[in-house]
Amino acid sequence: MPISPDGPLSYGMQLPVQSQSAIYAESWEAAATPADLVRVARAADRGGFAYLAGCDHVAIPRRLAEGMSTTWYDPVATLSYLAGVTERVRLMSHVAVVGLRHPLITAKQYATLDHLSGGRLILGVGAGHVREEFEAVGADFDGRGGVLDETVDALRAALGPDEYPEFAGERFSFSGLGQRPRPAQERVPIWVGGSSPAATRRAAVRGDGWLPQGDPRDRLPALIARVRALRERAGVAEPIVIGAIAEPLYVGEPGWSVGRRTLTGKPAALAESLRAYAAMGVHQIQVRFRSRSVGELIDQMAAFDADVAPQLDA
Repeated sequence: MPISPDGPLSYGMQLPVQSQSAIYAESWEAAATPADLVRVARAADRGGFAYLAGCDHVAIPRRLAEGMSTTWYDPVATLSYLAGVTERVRLMSHVAVVGLRHPLITAKQYATLDHLSGGRLILGVGAGHVREEFEAVGADFDGRGGVLDETVDALRAALGPDEYPEFAGERFSFSGLGQRPRPAQERVPIWVGGSSPAATRRAAVRGDGWLPQGDPRDRLPALIARVRALRERAGVAEPIVIGAIAEPLYVGEPGWSVGRRTLTGKPAALAESLRAYAAMGVHQIQVRFRSRSVGELIDQMAAFDADVAPQLDA
């Protein structure tokens, strides 16, 4: 399904298994295999899911390991692997902490992914929040906001059509250096993650899309209005894809505890609830299903595709 500000409400999902924070990982994921990841990716590819997403952390310090875990698959490797077993679904970094790497390194990795996948990349970027991993690789944690701003500008050049891209900024500059393969897409979409004032400004001014980070529904309308106002003030004419992370879902009546925040029930009721996002001005929602096994997750994805998704446009 295409993702467009002018189209119907799209839906995608963060991949299970590849990141296992205690905040959202299901218990079965700890023992899951690459084959399970492939099953989920193929299920999304068969259905109407617009994208699959993978997270980015280089290393987790001990002080955060209990909550975050240390299981974070590399997004480029993971999405490239899944590109080979899927045909249609788009592949997104949600989000790549691009300040950990020089823009030419990031461009080389993601241009190759876009080339190999036939133009299915969405490059989601964010500032990051773990000081220790920045310090370990010699990156600037305290100045990461400014680094991200300049990195997005540098990536616009490095992921463009020119074999020898040129960029000159305060921190990065390059010219006369060729990189092939070029991305398959004429313009790789860059979606900016985060809900802070700096992140919403960055999305408005520099992004093709905005990825808020799990904000409650009642906060979203004001944040969306801010993004649109900042974009208009900056004179950016192109429309921006507005996203949202929906509440956890379970299609049907679960016979087990799925948590009080989880939306459950009949497909029509779930669709009605999710259509509220479109009424706010959201163009794509990221959905997550409660599950006790990879089989139950795939069953939930299929039920959503068949029974809920067709009613999102009602």
